[in-house]
Amino acid sequence: MTPHDHVAELLDTYGAPHASTVELLCDRHPGEDIAFTVIEPDLRASDITYGELAVASATLAAALAARGLTAGDRVATLMGKSAELVIAVLAIWRLGAVHVPLFTAFAPAAIGSRITGNNTRFVIVDADQRSKLEPSDELADDPHRTIVTTGEAAAGTLGFHDLLTEEHGVLPSVAVGGDGTIIELFTSGTTGAPKAVPVPLRAVAGMHVYQHYHLDHAAGDVFWNPSDPGWANGLYYTIIGPLALGRRSLLLHSPFRAELMWDVLSRFQVTNFFAAPTVYRSLRKADVPVPTDLRLRHCSSAGEPLSADVTAWAKDVLGAPIRDQYGQTEMGVITGNPWHPDLICELRPGSMGRAMPGFIVEVLKSDVDKIAPAGELGRIAIDMERSPLMTFTGYLNAPERNATRFSADGHWYYTGDVGSRDTDGYFTFGARDDDLILMAGYRIGPFEIESVLDDHPAVAEVAVVAEPDDLRGEIVVAYVVPRPGVVADDELAATLRQLVKTRLAAHVYPRRVRFVPSLPKTASGKVRRAALKQLPPSDADRAAA
Repeated sequence: MTPHDHVAELLDTYGAPHASTVELLCDRHPGEDIAFTVIEPDLRASDITYGELAVASATLAAALAARGLTAGDRVATLMGKSAELVIAVLAIWRLGAVHVPLFTAFAPAAIGSRITGNNTRFVIVDADQRSKLEPSDELADDPHRTIVTTGEAAAGTLGFHDLLTEEHGVLPSVAVGGDGTIIELFTSGTTGAPKAVPVPLRAVAGMHVYQHYHLDHAAGDVFWNPSDPGWANGLYYTIIGPLALGRRSLLLHSPFRAELMWDVLSRFQVTNFFAAPTVYRSLRKADVPVPTDLRLRHCSSAGEPLSADVTAWAKDVLGAPIRDQYGQTEMGVITGNPWHPDLICELRPGSMGRAMPGFIVEVLKSDVDKIAPAGELGRIAIDMERSPLMTFTGYLNAPERNATRFSADGHWYYTGDVGSRDTDGYFTFGARDDDLILMAGYRIGPFEIESVLDDHPAVAEVAVVAEPDDLRGEIVVAYVVPRPGVVADDELAATLRQLVKTRLAAHVYPRRVRFVPSLPKTASGKVRRAALKQLPPSDADRAAA
């Protein structure tokens, strides 16, 4: 079967009018097969099978239905990576309800903005997160909302594990159909206030395609994606993608620690690893011996651009190069460097690969909806009419925002990112639309400069932004977090500027280097460039002569 035919078959399956989410993601798989291996911080591990997930989620669904949960209601989860999370999500889908993922690092204000006014009837929460749901100025009390906790059920809450002991009989799974919404996921807010993205069941076809072709998640793999399921990457490709394929996935029930990640890669003999570039950089800089018994056959990355030096390090240390991918919350991955033998292609340094089957991706000129010549920076856009896996049609209750993301005729979806494409169809990321630096007629993407600076041993983190300049229009400014013990002075600033001139280009070096203790970030770990631009000059400024 060709990838094109496979896409059509999957769209027929997940887009069918009577399709049932939980049937496709759980109940149709052999009950004895392991779905997830949950790993604790001390490396104790336990398996949960598809059959166990089916029974537990059916029991929880019946208990929630007995308390009034019905199809279309929203249910939020404020939970870490655990068997309880998977059971909760499957129970939500059994009833035809809509899952609202919440990141466990969220404060009450961020939680409130996602569960207020959208008919969220239940919030299922880990015990150590329960205090965030107490009524406050940032999160108003709602008498119509019920809290379910994995810990002790205090007054006003239900016990998750208590519900799993109740007997209400087996309810038939609700078939929401391919167009039925199964997730209401909010964007990270990198370029503005978080926006609600409705995800229909037929969007799982795209997740299935990516998990199969780009990640090449095979039956014998020990697959691990440590991304948090409160965000798209973790939910789509740690939970849903493996469930769609009926394959096994690891869940590390612990906060991020590079040392622990090395232990997991070694102890559990991970063969297929998918993580954000930040994770690879953290592994690279961790002051621990690299295990000598790694068994990795595939490494993949998405979420932010991947620098060539990290890819080279991975090939030498991990035993496999990292294949970069590109996508968004709105529709998942759309371009990449696939691992599957049917689509595998050569790696080109700095490239985020070619369009995934089911998507037609183009680079448009900056001012008109015309395809840009090869090699020219332009707006990355999806051809809506020729992309059968493109299921995103707009944010909820955001007509003004939608008007900026879709062409007036509905033909194009503008990703908000800038990039280029070569004659062979390989895409290279440039910047967010609002991150592009225009200096003296040059269009400069910050990522290339960041990649060079990040390679210097004195640099822990770096972010590059534009600042207004009377002469050049804009200039390049680098915000640098020095590594512990490093003297951040004029000499280091000059060294970093010269490094960019030498490694990249003379005209793109940072005219100012600002040393800062940390970079402002969103809850998902992305740098908030807009916040950097608002910081006033300080004594730590190092301007070029």
